[in-house]
Amino acid sequence: MSETAPAPRIPKPAWLRVRAPTSPAFAETRRLMRAKGLTTVCEEAACPNIGECWSQKHATVMILGDTCTRACAFCNVKTGMPQPVDLLEPEHLAEAAAEMGLEHIVVTSVDRDDLADGGAGQFVRVIQQLRKRAPNTTIEILTPDFRNKAAAAVEAIVAARPDVYNHNLETVPRLYPTIRPGARYYASLRLLETVKRLDPTIFTKSGVMVGLGEERMEIHQVMDDMRSADIDFLTMGQYLQPTPRHAKVVEFVTPDAFKAYGSIARAKGFLLVAATPLTRSSYHAGADFAKMRDARNAQLARTAS
Repeated sequence: MSETAPAPRIPKPAWLRVRAPTSPAFAETRRLMRAKGLTTVCEEAACPNIGECWSQKHATVMILGDTCTRACAFCNVKTGMPQPVDLLEPEHLAEAAAEMGLEHIVVTSVDRDDLADGGAGQFVRVIQQLRKRAPNTTIEILTPDFRNKAAAAVEAIVAARPDVYNHNLETVPRLYPTIRPGARYYASLRLLETVKRLDPTIFTKSGVMVGLGEERMEIHQVMDDMRSADIDFLTMGQYLQPTPRHAKVVEFVTPDAFKAYGSIARAKGFLLVAATPLTRSSYHAGADFAKMRDARNAQLARTAS
């Protein structure tokens, strides 16, 4: 009996097509990352915005190697046994940030379930080196969930005081078993809630992908859950299937639908919302940080008056 051919992918609509990167600034950013031996999530996750961001010398650096201990159905980062932690990585990262003159940097990592602290110590060392070598750079971290290690890991990172703590919920609870099987929805919510409890001055941020088969009301419930955890900033973007072996795109959500989601989210009280097909966790992160800071200052001024 012959095997059934795989179902063809839904073609991308016009609003998701982006130009290939060609600018000199893009090449310079890539050169610097290679020279410092740094990994970027921009490349590893095949981000569609890499041309725009790298042309503006904005990159999201991925620490703790390029190999993840998990295998989420949406993610293009390779899975396997990671290499030992590079103890010089925090210094090299901070040197690159200083050389690029970054106003804002986003630092993320693969899941490192093999490490006793889940990699939290490396985040702390990165923050410390950035404060030392690039004191004018604001710091945004995008961490894994530190499964079974969350309490101590989060406490250590919060004590190092990043400006923004991001951890993505990624999708609705119903889809976790197939899309994010190694994680737990409510554990991720509690992580972000813990950050706010430990230090209310740190901005918290989380993101979801749409187009995976979620229902509209499920997204609204995720928004409510995020607000219950006092999350400041919500990002929403279209899921794009990296390879045929990854979860399929069920739907390409229209720009108008994203606008509607954004309006609902703002009405629910987020300080900032970014909801477009091409939105990703660190897309326009520097500009968005400034907007979020201004929104909080305005909110505090209204409360004081």
